[in-house]
Amino acid sequence: MAIHLRRFPAVFITLFLTGSVFAQNTRTWEQSKFEDLTKGTVHGVAVRSAGGLELAPSFKALSTTQSAYIWSIAADRDGNVYAAAGSPARVYRITPDGKSTVIFEPQELQVQTLVVDKTGAIYAATNPDGKIYKLEHHASSGNQTKPVSEKNSAVDSGWSASVYFDPQTKYIWDLALDNAGDLYAATGDQGQIFRVTAKGEHSIFFKSDEAHIRVLAFDAKGNLIAGSDGSGLIYRIPPNGEGFVLYSAPKKEITALAIDKEGNICAAGVGEKRPSTPGGSLPAMPISVPPPAPTAGTQTGITVTVTGASTTPPAINFPGPGLGATGGSEVYRIAPDGSPARIWSSREDLVYALAFDPYGMLLAGTGNRGHIFAVRAEDQFTDLVTASATQVTAFASAPGGGLYASTSNLGKVFLLGAAPATEGGYESDVFDARIFSLWGRAEFRGAGNVELFARSGNVDNPDRNWSEWKKVDLDKDGQVGVPSARFVQWKAVLHAGNPAPRVDSVTLNYLPKNVAPDFDDVSVQADVRYQSLPKPSGGDPNAGGQQTRFDAPPPAIHDRDSIGVKWGVHDDNDDQMVYSVYYRGDGESRWLLLKDNLSDKFYSFDASLLPDGGYAVKVVASDAPSHSPGEALTAERESARFEVDTTPPQVSGLKAAIEGAQIHVTFGAADTFSPIKRAEYSVDAADWQFVEPVGHLSDSKTENYDFRIPVPAESPLSSTPASKAAASAVEHVVVVRVYDRYDNMVSAKTVIRGK
Repeated sequence: MAIHLRRFPAVFITLFLTGSVFAQNTRTWEQSKFEDLTKGTVHGVAVRSAGGLELAPSFKALSTTQSAYIWSIAADRDGNVYAAAGSPARVYRITPDGKSTVIFEPQELQVQTLVVDKTGAIYAATNPDGKIYKLEHHASSGNQTKPVSEKNSAVDSGWSASVYFDPQTKYIWDLALDNAGDLYAATGDQGQIFRVTAKGEHSIFFKSDEAHIRVLAFDAKGNLIAGSDGSGLIYRIPPNGEGFVLYSAPKKEITALAIDKEGNICAAGVGEKRPSTPGGSLPAMPISVPPPAPTAGTQTGITVTVTGASTTPPAINFPGPGLGATGGSEVYRIAPDGSPARIWSSREDLVYALAFDPYGMLLAGTGNRGHIFAVRAEDQFTDLVTASATQVTAFASAPGGGLYASTSNLGKVFLLGAAPATEGGYESDVFDARIFSLWGRAEFRGAGNVELFARSGNVDNPDRNWSEWKKVDLDKDGQVGVPSARFVQWKAVLHAGNPAPRVDSVTLNYLPKNVAPDFDDVSVQADVRYQSLPKPSGGDPNAGGQQTRFDAPPPAIHDRDSIGVKWGVHDDNDDQMVYSVYYRGDGESRWLLLKDNLSDKFYSFDASLLPDGGYAVKVVASDAPSHSPGEALTAERESARFEVDTTPPQVSGLKAAIEGAQIHVTFGAADTFSPIKRAEYSVDAADWQFVEPVGHLSDSKTENYDFRIPVPAESPLSSTPASKAAASAVEHVVVVRVYDRYDNMVSAKTVIRGK
């Protein structure tokens, strides 16, 4: 038995995007989870890790500098914030009302870090091959300042600068002041911490076996806490300089430290640990080099001597802290007893800065999406605000209990308020129902003064002629009231009040318009019987989300007596479907049912049900199980024409005789449906040998064969009369077999009897 396929492949695999396979009815699109809500657009709204929205603290840009990178900020007692910047390298002074001036502009590429002491003096460190400068304000000079502009790289005439300490190291990463006014500098690439006393005396305070000490902070007991790059070590170093490793973090680089009032040390780690290399394994960040400034002497009130300055400074790769790290980041809390715990992690965001807000909440400034997270407890956090820049790099205290936050790419300073904003908005991600749909009621869970709006459209971009935003009356019936369409979006506006506004979840009800199933393919294969697979468990029939389901091909078993039919079909409504399989022979007008009410996308049947001939199969798909009577839709698809031949050919007139030293064989072969494919013979059970028909070509339903073959060598033939007489007395068996085009085979034999 065989089957001839003209066009379709024997095996195919189909991938569907489907939801549930239960009855079609009203569906819902719900948004409450963090991973769903973060796809939307926030305006003064924070997203909780447990799900839901709330008002975020007020967050506004205070100043936008001309530098691309701000690495560190510090504030004085009057609320002025000072920013250490790069590209170009500058120190900016920004007043609480946002007025910005440049007070220092060194020759090095970056001003990496700075601190402000109790007198208001600023200590600023530069990179690479940099120094620590002391910037002092002279009140007698008044408030004469020169504004920052692209044409004028002026500095504040009320400030002077001098080299305070030159550590003779490649990098200066961080500075910290103790209560006595001693300055500590974290450096690389020798992993040293220097101490410079208030009298200007300097010494190596601590030497690490790490290449870089990245960050510094003092605890309440006067111990210096330091974080390294290379092995991700966190040290506690008492005033005597004898360091102790508190924790070896899973990450390679400690990028930020913060210590709360209870003595808990919070540290951020980034990057995957790799075998150390000489000089560390710092990720490089390209820094554009500004045009060279004057090379020596005085810069408008700043006394700085710079040697060896090039008139055409080359572009270099500068290893920015944490930049280029892979593998995400983590935040750890080390308790006062020394026990560590991971309290936050992200595969996308890298932590550059940590600080505590006035309420003791830990804030994490991150990149490279510019987010600030509030970490409430272990794995409980809020996506608080998003800056209009790539990295949030530092925090500093601001008047009124707020915090200043600096950013890089672009170099900006923001003010994060201590209280929530008075109003915030949120626009959801665009939802694709995939089908033209009727939109019904909105279900809202939350509290406080929240307004809900919705709009719809038939293109995925809401800016391209969607409907207008329509307010949803949550106190009445909650009808969305937007036009029927494929896409929808909702918006929430939160207004401050008591109770505080909160959105826990928003659910939209909708009913997709029913569409007919759509076939992808129908294929037929001979000698195959398909077996059923275990049925997957179904999902929520009302679920609006979409999941990927892979329809694996059914296992196929070789079965000479079976014919297998297989089809691919999908339904945009994700309806449950049933199938019917029909067949029709050549020249016939009526389709005959093979099987109905099938749920599988395949069917096998006995090949003997179909007499030899040409056929086509038709599969009809119906979504009736998912719809009320009269509402169901169907689709159908025919297979390519195929041929069935299960009947072997016939052999007629087989004759064989010995003629001298040869055996002369003749016979005929005929098939009722398909051409003869080949014929073979065997003499005395020897190996089968191919034989051509008369005319050589085997292309007809009837073929004749006429051939001569030597008498088998073991026969006692001889040229003598006695030998010939003996040979003629030997009996021989000649067997022939014939195949048609579909490998149906018949055999026949004849015996040559001796005399």
